[in-house]
Amino acid sequence: QVQLVESGGGLVQAGGSLRLSCAASGRTFSIYTMGWFRQAPGKEREFVACVSWSGGSTYYADSVKGRFTISRDNAKNTVYLQMNSLKPEDTGVYFCAAARSRTYYSPAEYTYWGQGTQVTVAS
Repeated sequence: QVQLVESGGGLVQAGGSLRLSCAASGRTFSIYTMGWFRQAPGKEREFVACVSWSGGSTYYADSVKGRFTISRDNAKNTVYLQMNSLKPEDTGVYFCAAARSRTYYSPAEYTYWGQGTQVTVAS
């Protein structure tokens, strides 16, 4: 089992920045990919970004490219999501997820999930 705990959400004005953190514990050696997803009220959960646990390869949704940066610190078993130039449409609950294989966009491919952290961007 892998446990994931997110932190760093909050309320920010449009154009501002936030950094989310996701601390992993347990059988972290089984993790291949770490991802961030978000879910706005009344909408489906959508992919934001992912990073390979060992190699550092990163992938982003088109909607966040150039504004968000995903990174990981293997020594701390932590993944980060730096969010800049935030827009009201970035509002939602942000979830950290871990997969045991190489995967990207599909939530169904991720085995472990955090509880989520709320991000609200005011216009």
